[in-house]
Amino acid sequence: MHKGWHSRGYLPHLDAPGELQALTFRLRDAIPKPVIERWRRELLLAPEAEAAGELKKRIARYEDIGYGECLFKIPQHAEVVESCLLYSDGSRYRLLDWCVMPNHVHVLIATMDGMTLGEIVRCWKTYSAKTINQSMGRTRSVWEEDYHDRYIRDEAHLHLARSYIRLNPVKAGL
Repeated sequence: MHKGWHSRGYLPHLDAPGELQALTFRLRDAIPKPVIERWRRELLLAPEAEAAGELKKRIARYEDIGYGECLFKIPQHAEVVESCLLYSDGSRYRLLDWCVMPNHVHVLIATMDGMTLGEIVRCWKTYSAKTINQSMGRTRSVWEEDYHDRYIRDEAHLHLARSYIRLNPVKAGL
C-alpha cells in the first residue's frame, strides 16, 4: 500500500511505514494562487534548492499573517480538526505534535503500516470539511487540494520540526 519514494510532480516524497513525517495543510483561501505563481516566477532564476527553500519561507510567513477566512479562529472548527487528528492516533499513525493555526495545520506523525500518507490526510480533510460545512450550512471547498510533507531525516531534524510546530502560534503572534 505504501508508495515508498515517489513524486507527486515535484520533489521526492517518502511514504513508508515507521517514518516520521512533518505535514502542513491549509485552507483553500489561505494563500491566493496568484501570489504563489508570482513567487515562483520571481524565483525562476535562482538555483532549484535555493528557490524551493525561499518559496517555503514565503509560504510559511504568508500562512502566519492569517489571510483568508481563517475558519480555525472559531474554536469549534479548530476542535473538529483536532478531533480528526486524535481519532486514529495509535491505530493508523502515532501523533507526536500538532498545531491548528487560524488558516493551516501542522502535524508531526509516525506512520504505521496500512494507510498511505495521502489517505491519512484525505481522511482528516474529508471529515473535517464535511463537519465544518454542516455547522455553517454550506457546501463549499474547505481545504487546498494538496499538502506539504517532509520525512524527518534524523534527530536534529526531528527537534527542529517539533520546535517549529510548538512555536508557530507564538511566532504568529497568537
